[in-house]
Amino acid sequence: MSRRLPLLLSAALATAALGVVPAAHAAPAAPVAAPPAAAAPGNQPYASYWYPGTILNWDPATDPDARFNRSRVPLRPRTSDPALAANPNARPGEGKIASLVSFAPTSNNPSQGSADPNYYAFGYWQYVDKLVFWGGSAGEGLILAPNPTVIDAAHRNGVKVYGTVFFPPAAYGGRLQWVRDFVQKTGDHYPVADKLVQAAQYYGFDGWFVNQETGGGDSGLATEVRNLMQYTRAKSGTEFMWYDAMTTSGAVDWQDALTSANSPFLQDGPKRTSDSMFLNFGWTAPGLDSSRVLARQLGRSEYDLYSGIDTEANGYNTSVDWNTLFPAGRPHTTSLGLYRPEWTWKSATDRADFYAKDARYWVGANNDPSDTDLSSSWPGLAGYVAESSPITAKPFVTNFDTGQGDFYNAAGTRVATGGWNNLSLQDVPPTYRWVVDSTGSKLSPSIDFTDSYQGGSSLRLSGTLDSTNTVRLYQTSLPVAANTRLDLVVKTPAAGPTRLKAAVSFTDTPGSFTTVDVGDNAGTGWERHTLDLSRYAGRTISQLALQVDGTSDPDPAYDLRVGQVALHDGSVEKPAAPGGLTVLGASDVTAGASQSLRLSWTAAPGGNVHHYEVYRRNADGSRTFLGATPNDAYFVGRLDRAGGETSTTLDVEAVSTTYGHSNVASTEVGWGGTSPASTNLALNRPATASGQCNADEGPAKAVNGSVSGGTSDKWCTLTSAKWLEVDLGSAKKLDRFVVKHAQAGGESASYNTRDFSIQVRSRSTDPWTTAASVTGNTAATTTHPVSTTARYVRLVVTRPTQASDPAARIYEFEAWGQ
Repeated sequence: MSRRLPLLLSAALATAALGVVPAAHAAPAAPVAAPPAAAAPGNQPYASYWYPGTILNWDPATDPDARFNRSRVPLRPRTSDPALAANPNARPGEGKIASLVSFAPTSNNPSQGSADPNYYAFGYWQYVDKLVFWGGSAGEGLILAPNPTVIDAAHRNGVKVYGTVFFPPAAYGGRLQWVRDFVQKTGDHYPVADKLVQAAQYYGFDGWFVNQETGGGDSGLATEVRNLMQYTRAKSGTEFMWYDAMTTSGAVDWQDALTSANSPFLQDGPKRTSDSMFLNFGWTAPGLDSSRVLARQLGRSEYDLYSGIDTEANGYNTSVDWNTLFPAGRPHTTSLGLYRPEWTWKSATDRADFYAKDARYWVGANNDPSDTDLSSSWPGLAGYVAESSPITAKPFVTNFDTGQGDFYNAAGTRVATGGWNNLSLQDVPPTYRWVVDSTGSKLSPSIDFTDSYQGGSSLRLSGTLDSTNTVRLYQTSLPVAANTRLDLVVKTPAAGPTRLKAAVSFTDTPGSFTTVDVGDNAGTGWERHTLDLSRYAGRTISQLALQVDGTSDPDPAYDLRVGQVALHDGSVEKPAAPGGLTVLGASDVTAGASQSLRLSWTAAPGGNVHHYEVYRRNADGSRTFLGATPNDAYFVGRLDRAGGETSTTLDVEAVSTTYGHSNVASTEVGWGGTSPASTNLALNRPATASGQCNADEGPAKAVNGSVSGGTSDKWCTLTSAKWLEVDLGSAKKLDRFVVKHAQAGGESASYNTRDFSIQVRSRSTDPWTTAASVTGNTAATTTHPVSTTARYVRLVVTRPTQASDPAARIYEFEAWGQ
């Protein structure tokens, strides 16, 4: 294998490819301090980053961002049953995977997600052992702590998370003095090391990846770097992964192997210096063989060595000598270190392309971890490394939420429109993505972003159903008690049989499934089916699957969504309420019209809280979802004033691990000054429609600002599907819609629209999301407060009049905002 770039050079080239000039390419500059404590009170908090000198001044008690950067999800234990490995070539207990990922530039990692749905929402945690939150640069900071959303998602899946300590070469801004500052000693203490421990413990992550590529050092400096790591490990549980760069002489000389020149950074005689080592990319078969031998001689496992491959530029088109790393018929030589697997996201054209590329990267071209082609240049990592599962305790609940979406639903109700990302809300992804057993046509499982029960996505099973399909989802280790229940929330296109069964296997017969029939759906909405598992008390569930019955009456267009799977004991728990909801600070987004907020509250007692949800109350009694976190503090990126309201009520409620909801804690947010004027942004904008009754009753009549021009001063249609769409020209912030029905134009009240909805989207390629839904209307004019951003707005009429008249009559469709 040819020698590849060291990590610093790869990182610098990647940043350039993204159109950002990295500090490493600039002339060395004075260090830029981390965000000061005097930051505006309602500003966006970011993940912490420092230099060795500035971290000494860091104190979470005075850092205003610190409490927003805390993870509250403990590292979960994992199970990996060799009998349940999807791929026969994958071997539990041998080579592992470490993943070095840059989620954003060093200084731009939001603490708790953002309103941008375009994010690396990684979903193949089952193959990863450690995730390194990659970053650091000469111009921003050398020490980067991971943000809590990544920690939360990783820990929920049993994956350890490391921050990064990065010393670049002098040619890219590095200074040897920074390394000396790093190892400075006061008495018998290493003050920077003490801060590394404090940050890891306060923020809740597991260790640090140390990448020392600054040349000019000597053996004394190299010894002090080792001493610092040994000191840190001796006084805390903080772990280290060492990058193969600096050697014991103090020089930077990539070995591409474990050798006598770098082995003391892993194991120094009887002293354990680091927990693992990332070997540089130029490894060879003889080098890895000798590395394995030396690791064993040192009393360490060869799987503490992670042989690096650089996929930053070419992803799964990268050339890799798989047979050296994972030889056929023999134990794995070492573990695998992935550099920048987020290529699948950064090279994608859209979300669908990202999900396709990510599947190709992790499970191979067939999108099936059980069916990988080992003769391929990139078989998929599932062909070598077996799945692990964190599902070892009840309750277990999944909504198939990926941590990103175009809307947010709560219990099947749309409570927010607009894109978002927040990995703290990501559910444990299916262990087997996707393994489907069928004697005929196979259904296609997929993550569906057009509908959800909770969050922004759901599981969709679709395709031709002509035989029984078993969709393996999760490997588990869940004991069944006398009160164990399995809930499935499902949605079908029509009322009637779901053809769905819950399928479980037990540890005594892990490959054999026992099924329980879900039954019929009464309608076309989300419906919960609770299945009693008490008959299996005393046994332990090892797999959780879904089975679709296709043995008779084939269905050429089967389509079913699963919004939630919950396995729990007893009833759904209602947690205690949080207390002391407080606005820590606010900053204007638009003066008098919108602001950002920092909130805090007292955690609900009881220890059974999965997360907290933050809402605003609307004038019509509904609520709008503003975000969620497992933490006791949350940043609201934008709260919009509705009309001329003088205050807005905010609610925070606890959601239990079984998704029961607490009573709310509330507070008021005041609005100062006069609200900027809101205008009808739909006025005289381009409008299209499903059809029109007459030539003079086209869609333009609904946006002309008039209702007094007679009975033809309206949009009218008799089409079966009835919709009116307006292009606002660009994405606008909207605070309300107004619809003027037949009576507003002088016609009979019996012609007022009875049932309708209003949909929005920001781009023509985005899915429509519902901003308002109305049934049983009788009024001539209806007003619908919203808080959303959109370019395209759509009125969909489902019942056009009070009786049986089939014509929709809309005199004006107004979209108010700024």
